[in-house]
Amino acid sequence: MLGAGSFGITYLAYDHTLDGPVALKEYFPAVLAARTDGQRVEPSATSHGDDFRWGLERFLLEARTLHQLRHPNVVRVLRFLQAHGTAYLVMEYVEGESLAALLKRQGPLTAEQWRPWLDQLLDGLAHIHDRGQLHRDIKPANIVIQADGSTAVLIDFGAARDVLSERTHTRILTPAYAPIEQHASGASVGPSADMYALAAVSYHALTGKPPPAAPNRVLDDRYEPLVERMDDVTAN
Repeated sequence: MLGAGSFGITYLAYDHTLDGPVALKEYFPAVLAARTDGQRVEPSATSHGDDFRWGLERFLLEARTLHQLRHPNVVRVLRFLQAHGTAYLVMEYVEGESLAALLKRQGPLTAEQWRPWLDQLLDGLAHIHDRGQLHRDIKPANIVIQADGSTAVLIDFGAARDVLSERTHTRILTPAYAPIEQHASGASVGPSADMYALAAVSYHALTGKPPPAAPNRVLDDRYEPLVERMDDVTAN
């Protein structure tokens, strides 16, 4: 298991057709699902059935959309399938270290270290947005720095998770990186939400700490601009 969240579980798997490792993401919404025989996934209660199936349809719809994305800084969805009562995304396995792990291990980055990766992530986001899609869950844990240190890759999209959270009235987000509109039920979310999240990631990468959560900033904004905190950072 590579990771688990409120919407799914990601495993390291071996694809015998491709003859190599892949990341396998399983649709498993924790608030709605249960595993019945070690493999099969079913609604955890009869009352959860409609929401579970609706979320599964959104998961498959997102898989079809993400399969069309082709960019070196965006994780590639190779195929998708249904089995064991649920569905799976088969994605390229990006070998490396998450930005979250890197920052925990070595502390904040310099602007010179961060800028090449930031430029790559902005290019990847432009590719996503140009095709009418959003990532919706940009945070250090969802950015992988490849093993040779040359490339940053966006992984683990959150679009299907977000629409399911709207339906079930359960907010699923990472507060420090989510813009104010993602905290509000029913609010319109556009490309600017991803840009806010990536800016928050940049702040964390350069200072070692995430910025205050957006709702807290609305009430009492104690955010300190980077240009005032760091000597090697400019407004450009």
